[in-house]
Amino acid sequence: MRSTASFREAAFVAIDSLRGSKLRSFLTLLGIILATTTLIAVMSMIHGMDVYIADALSDLGSDGFVVVRMAFIGDFTPKKFLEALKKNPELSVDEFNFLKSHVTTLSEFGLQADRQVKVQYQGDSLDEQDLVGGGGNYGVLNNVELSAGRFITDLEDEHRLPVAVIGNDTKDKFFNGIDPVGKMIRVDGRAVQIVGVAKAKGSVFGQSQDNWVLIPVRTYFQYYGIQYVAKTGDRRNLEQAQDEVRMLLRAYRHLRPKQDETFSIVTADAILTFWDQLTGAIATTAMVVVSIFLVVGGVVIMNIMLAVVTERTREIGIRKAVGARRADILYQFLVESSILAGTGGLIGVIIAWLLAVVIRNTTPVPMAVPPSAVIIGVGVSTVVGLFFGIYPAQRAARLDPIEALRAER
Repeated sequence: MRSTASFREAAFVAIDSLRGSKLRSFLTLLGIILATTTLIAVMSMIHGMDVYIADALSDLGSDGFVVVRMAFIGDFTPKKFLEALKKNPELSVDEFNFLKSHVTTLSEFGLQADRQVKVQYQGDSLDEQDLVGGGGNYGVLNNVELSAGRFITDLEDEHRLPVAVIGNDTKDKFFNGIDPVGKMIRVDGRAVQIVGVAKAKGSVFGQSQDNWVLIPVRTYFQYYGIQYVAKTGDRRNLEQAQDEVRMLLRAYRHLRPKQDETFSIVTADAILTFWDQLTGAIATTAMVVVSIFLVVGGVVIMNIMLAVVTERTREIGIRKAVGARRADILYQFLVESSILAGTGGLIGVIIAWLLAVVIRNTTPVPMAVPPSAVIIGVGVSTVVGLFFGIYPAQRAARLDPIEALRAER
């Protein structure tokens, strides 16, 4: 009970100190506020992007991979890009047919491509819609289900027919309350007939997953590039399947054993590994900045608490004269400095949360404040206040009561 009363008293004193000198309190806590805001803002950005990347890769799955002309998941330089552009040939349908006829470790293998286009229906239009070229197994390869109609068939793909499956947002824009199956829309000015509608996937941090139009991939090739999409059906066979596809592609392109590959194979794990490395570098840089802010903020708190000890020397003498122990004085000032710093951390949390909301709603950058960031932000700032409050608290606790009572008011 004595400990609780001391804590309550120290807390009230700290709050009175904040309230009594608002400008000094703000300047005292500025370093802590900046450190906490920076820490939580960076954690929110990384957490938001982690969720976004994981959702974006969920269609590929842990047992899938893609073969593309070029991929720069690791080190990227303009020189490497130009070298790959010159060295790596375009993927082709003939090459895909060769792979499909020889590969043995894949459960599904298909052609796929995408780009952004303008889609129109009876005077209404949608810009920057994703146009996807896919085959009859597109739904299996990309975990897409239908709410109406059917998928594109292999026969329609072979004959390059102008048919399409549309995403749920595209359906809501053009055909709200109307069955879209059988209707004609225009994709970059070319007429295609809707044969199916996909189930809604929703959005990730404001980025819709349902703004797209799927057409037969060979129809797509008449106008636009290409990638090969594969699924093994079993994650345990992923490396074996990649090795097989790599060997067949090298053989088809007549690459010698020591010759560099002229294509890239990308898996969800490779993208996530690269993303973890990137966010690790961002987090390390952020921690350096945060550490500087915390040290500066802690030093400021220590200096302010030393000034407070000087201002309240007589009060400390009176408390000791009426029976307060060293531990009581030490405890009071440690609690006071911790609450001051914790308040700065809380303000930083609020600022970072407001910042995350504004950025998420006004830009494409996904931001999400994880609960752990709030706990870490307030916890770290409180610990900083406790650490940098030790010296002023010890100085206050060691004051001689007789000398302290002689201090002028």
